[in-house]
Amino acid sequence: MKETIDYKEINKKAWDKNTQVHIESDFYDVKGFIDGKSSLNAIEIEQVGEVNGKDLLHLQCHFGQDTLSWARLGANVTGVDLSSASIAQAKKMAQEIGVNAQFISDDVYSFGESNQQQFDIVYTSYGVLCWLPDLDRWAKLVAKSLRIGGQFNIVEFHCFNDLLSGYSYFSMDEPDIEEEGTYTENCTGDKSTMVTWAHPLSEVVQSLINAGLTINEFHEYPYSPYNCFPDLEFVDGKGYQLLYKDQQVPILYSIKAQKLAK
Repeated sequence: MKETIDYKEINKKAWDKNTQVHIESDFYDVKGFIDGKSSLNAIEIEQVGEVNGKDLLHLQCHFGQDTLSWARLGANVTGVDLSSASIAQAKKMAQEIGVNAQFISDDVYSFGESNQQQFDIVYTSYGVLCWLPDLDRWAKLVAKSLRIGGQFNIVEFHCFNDLLSGYSYFSMDEPDIEEEGTYTENCTGDKSTMVTWAHPLSEVVQSLINAGLTINEFHEYPYSPYNCFPDLEFVDGKGYQLLYKDQQVPILYSIKAQKLAK
């Protein structure tokens, strides 16, 4: 990628703005969360497994609801996010609910270079990889952050859905730069410039393999727990699906990988 734009600063500005919208949305239900509601879904709870007493790093944690939900389950959590507004809100919520958590305002690459701590679990989820230009660099920081025997978990929106929305499935030399709104129901229509990159599934998987991680599980899902894309329809007891020519489109995928001793 040509270094012609400061994508970190552009995206930070957008997510600082979006955070203020999100904390007031029904989508995130901050009041319900503070009162004890978990933000975690069945997919990630089942995939990650027992976290009590374990050190868990949450990359691209937004304003920390999932991070703090893991903490409520007994994990020792650290959340990292590019948006300083998100991290400020995460720290505020942690104090309000009386949960001990560490939150760091930084992009994942810079964090990966400076971080010396290792964790039992590295976790990331739902709309994270499109903000990263280099998945090999990302996967290396994941591996560096794991103890021997530690696990990496990702639950991510499927890139096939992006293809149907008119984006490239395969990686491109240049990112997509667009004016976009946000996905919560209280979006005012205001748009922000955002910079994103396409990553096919093969690139995600290969980057983790290149970083020395062993992939133990890979799954694809036809339902999303979130109504955050156009034309989704609700299926009772399942979630939200997208149909293309009357066939289900893959909406999510998950990967569980492990750092094994060589």
